[in-house]
Amino acid sequence: MSAKGTTKLAQQLSSIAGQWPKDPFRPHLLLPTFLQSLSKHPKLTPEAVQAVQALKNNRAKKEYPLSDTIMKPASKPLHYVRLVDGLQKSSQGIGRPWWKVFFGIW
Repeated sequence: MSAKGTTKLAQQLSSIAGQWPKDPFRPHLLLPTFLQSLSKHPKLTPEAVQAVQALKNNRAKKEYPLSDTIMKPASKPLHYVRLVDGLQKSSQGIGRPWWKVFFGIW
């Protein structure tokens, strides 16, 4: 690949890294920093840039949506709803009361 093509790929990957959302649960894992350093790699390929773009755009989630039987299993239909709710509250710093944790109440 030419140097001009590699530079364009590096710019695309740097742009994606700049738009990458921050992780409130693992701020010590700096994926944007990794992507920035990857953009400087001499053997950067278009496939690598496309893969990162696919991750950012949730392409797999859109192509392969989960069915209701997976999202609401018969044994625990509210499991994933509670999981998402807990993650959202946790990102805001809201924890479950000690008595709910102790008694296993959601």
